Amino acid sequence: MHRLWLIFAQTVTVALAVLFVVTTLKPEWVPDRSAIVALREANDEGGEHRAADSYRDAARAALPAVVHIYTTQEIRQQRHPLFDDPIFRHFFGERPDAAPQRNSGLGSGVIVSPNGYILTNFHVIEGADDIQVSLNDGKTYRARVVGSDPESDLAILHIKAERLPAITFGQADNLRVGDVVLAIGNPFGVGQTVTMGIVSALGRSHLGINTFENFIQTDAAINPGNSGGALVDVHGNLVGINTAIYSRTGGSLGIGFAIPVSSARSIMEQIIRNGAVTRGWIGVEAQEITPELAESFGLPDTEGALIAGVVRGSPADSAGVRPGDVLLAVNGGAVKDPQVMLDLIAALAPESRAAFRLRRDKSIVEVQIRIGKRPAMRPEKE
Repeated sequence: MHRLWLIFAQTVTVALAVLFVVTTLKPEWVPDRSAIVALREANDEGGEHRAADSYRDAARAALPAVVHIYTTQEIRQQRHPLFDDPIFRHFFGERPDAAPQRNSGLGSGVIVSPNGYILTNFHVIEGADDIQVSLNDGKTYRARVVGSDPESDLAILHIKAERLPAITFGQADNLRVGDVVLAIGNPFGVGQTVTMGIVSALGRSHLGINTFENFIQTDAAINPGNSGGALVDVHGNLVGINTAIYSRTGGSLGIGFAIPVSSARSIMEQIIRNGAVTRGWIGVEAQEITPELAESFGLPDTEGALIAGVVRGSPADSAGVRPGDVLLAVNGGAVKDPQVMLDLIAALAPESRAAFRLRRDKSIVEVQIRIGKRPAMRPEKE
């Protein structure tokens, strides 16, 4: 026993001596135990763990319903009249026509029904000779234009396909400033992209983009190619159609505009049902009342729309509306400016009768006007 203890003591002594020499002369040979720490990992059983701030479910629900739209347009250069001059042709011979050029464009769209109807912007497909729609799964179809409404910048396409992943329509009336929204589209043709932002403002108008304006403003990045794409809420429900951006460079500056789904749906249903949109019209040209005009006309305020002109033979002309009248209300709805007047009258059904309240000189006049049908593409006329 004494012999074994002596051997153990000598072994320990030698080991300590070796350790002392190594730590003194070669400290890098000794493992650094402080570098070994315990790490905590999230438990993601089955891959279904959701981060509290993730919008993956909204994106997953909406992405299949957003499509890419590719358009081409053939442009023929005008033949110079000199080429048809007999003397010129005698000396120089026949000159061949210039080869036609083709312009291409891109945009986005939203599948609104499983049987192939797609909602997009009118400016995306305007003047196109050929329209190709590429789905989220890579399939491509040739599309036809069902109808369009340039004054709201909306159009409906149709492709021959069934059982498509249609988007779910949300409630735009429930949208509030500060709500989180996602913009989905094909910016710059790079492919399907999702950007996030908030609703910055509602009811934006007087922008000069469309005749009828009631935009959702958002700071979600919208770039060229996003037009016609979906603006969705945190559940993936459609709340708007991305339409325009404010930009001095062509890129997103955090100010984008989308057509509310309530307006888009009404227009879409009319186009699918009738091939066009029907709006009310009375045949007047209105002007905004500035403080200078109010003073010169002796008006108490700048509320209302100044009637600057009346179309001869129009409903307004037949009802006795005169230039210089100030329109104050339509069927009880207050007219604050010409844009509000435009919206109120456009919402009236043709052939119906509506009450118009006017200020004429110093008196208030009430007239009944039978509403006409708004002619196509006359943004300056009401």
